[in-house]
Amino acid sequence: MQLTKPKTLGDLKSRNSRLPTVREELRHNLISKLKSGEELFPDLVGYSSTVKPDLINALLCGHNMIFLGERGQGKSRIIRNLTQLLDEEIPAVAGCPIHDNPFQPICADCKEKLQKLGDNLPLEYVTRDRRLVEKLATSDVSTADLIGEVDPIKIADGRHLDDESSIHFGLLPRANRSIFAINELPDLAEKIQVAFFNIMEENDLQIKGFPVRLPLDILLIATANPEDYTNRGRIITPLKDRFDVQIRTHYPKQQNHEIKIMEQESRFIELEGIEAYTPPFIKEILAEITFQARKSTSINQHSGVSCRVSIRGFEAIHGSALRRCLTTGEAKRVPRISDIEMVFPAITGKLEMEYDVEDRTETELLADLSKRAIKTVFNKYFKLDQLASIIQSFETGLQVTASQFQPSREYSQIFDAVPGLADAVQKLVDPTDPAASASAIEFIFEGLHLSNRINRDVVNEEIVYK
Repeated sequence: MQLTKPKTLGDLKSRNSRLPTVREELRHNLISKLKSGEELFPDLVGYSSTVKPDLINALLCGHNMIFLGERGQGKSRIIRNLTQLLDEEIPAVAGCPIHDNPFQPICADCKEKLQKLGDNLPLEYVTRDRRLVEKLATSDVSTADLIGEVDPIKIADGRHLDDESSIHFGLLPRANRSIFAINELPDLAEKIQVAFFNIMEENDLQIKGFPVRLPLDILLIATANPEDYTNRGRIITPLKDRFDVQIRTHYPKQQNHEIKIMEQESRFIELEGIEAYTPPFIKEILAEITFQARKSTSINQHSGVSCRVSIRGFEAIHGSALRRCLTTGEAKRVPRISDIEMVFPAITGKLEMEYDVEDRTETELLADLSKRAIKTVFNKYFKLDQLASIIQSFETGLQVTASQFQPSREYSQIFDAVPGLADAVQKLVDPTDPAASASAIEFIFEGLHLSNRINRDVVNEEIVYK
């Protein structure tokens, strides 16, 4: 039989002598999951032996954390995953903007209510999704945003400026008994960093010259780019010292991790009547484009190459395949090599070019990266001597036309004309599937071209292999 939730402080006292702090709550729930063998944070891909152990240790210690990493490394996702370790809901003083602990209220209004009502103090319940407060640090963030400000309406009601109850609380006090996360910490103005540090370290703040002491119960988390965080003058030393642990994030180190993130995070297009399939080599090419970008000297590596490059590229290539299906009437969308160029607009803005690179456009750079990626993946699947009969067919005059909007069935006619092609396609996909076979044929021919074994011309938006 499920007990009803306590509605007053007296009801709560009959079941609990105290409520845990947010750090105790996180630690208790973490320990329970560790003992049960439950997998922690399963959607944090590629961090099992690096970030996750550091994160678990920090939570067990009750540490304030800062995550250092370039953009697109899942720092915000890590923070949002921490809410899984909070209780489903917690009791708080009803109507309190800072979710006061009914056993030990810290704001003036709640203290007054407790004194008047005693055990009849009414309660409300705060769900875990309301217990994460996030703020993006920008140069225009004010003390009022972060800490609070005098409420003119309360002053108009007759309260005094030096009355603590006249304060309209900012984001930090409203994160009481919760997790407070501030993204891009070094972008905070120095005077805001000082106020931020003061409430973390001393539990006090000043509003309009009036000091207020608030012993807030908060787990504090921040994120920053390592270059900004380590640069002198971007962050005050006392604030840096307040963070108990630094955890370094990173990009996926293995291609299969990049692919898993790509699949996990993509906003996949579903359309009734059109089946979707992505050949493994297409996923590998998209992931390899990102890996090549992370090694390119033409791209600013301090800024980073986000996992969103792969994610948005995956979405874009499927968008191109869907358009082909709508144009040709096919019922199965399978991305091809001829769709790769449609990926470029989706990822161009995510790459920051170096200022001193040779004179070429972002599109030219992406075309070069995609060629390297295709060649790398092609070499994984084939050795040239395995495709000797296909190469010989081209040497004796074979020409094949391919294009983004060419129907898949037209590619199937090539099987009989090119000895060995069916066997090569079978290494990649089901050769009886026209759409998948068309994708595989384009991949094989493009790989042979990039291996300097066949020529490739573009004529009237069609690709001619010869």
